[in-house]
Amino acid sequence: MIRGSTEGLPHGPRDTAEVSALEQTDPESATKPDAGPDDARFRRRADLDRVRALTDLHEGRAPVPVLDDAGIALVLRQARRIAIIGASSRPARPSHGVMASLLRSGYDVVPVNPLEEEVLGRRCYPDLASAVAAEGPADIVDVFRNADACPGHAREAVAVGAGCLWLQVGIVSWEAARIAADAGIPVVMDRCTSIEVGRLQRR
Repeated sequence: MIRGSTEGLPHGPRDTAEVSALEQTDPESATKPDAGPDDARFRRRADLDRVRALTDLHEGRAPVPVLDDAGIALVLRQARRIAIIGASSRPARPSHGVMASLLRSGYDVVPVNPLEEEVLGRRCYPDLASAVAAEGPADIVDVFRNADACPGHAREAVAVGAGCLWLQVGIVSWEAARIAADAGIPVVMDRCTSIEVGRLQRR
């Protein structure tokens, strides 16, 4: 299991944009505001904030260290168990396809979603703490949630001693990254675990 200091793990912005249409996600279980006169303004502001965060990440203006390709490869090689927050039983959802891919690659994948009971034949847990209590430590916490929800999940990851906080494609949360990094947990953002595993297997 990967835990503790990020010393020795390379950090940096992502070098490629190898992302399929499936992984270009509207993040799973995204919280949307109630409709109203300010709804469109809220969404425009949220979209602008998301673009700024993605731009900062890929142009190397990260206020928090994030893993580069070499660091990601090391995490994936050492990982055995991956908890997927926002896992879905619906085949059309990106998290479903990613989970299936990770299972085929030999990872022990634990779905986490309070609205699901089972995903791909695996028992689904309402939160990360209960998942870890039942299944054991999580080497990677793979998050399919909107950015606003990620700081809470980062705190969960810290509480259970997760090996890595991984935010899926399209998701950047510097607050979540800082929470994890301050606890010595490596951080990956705007990357797909399934794609990165595929790249690793092709090397």
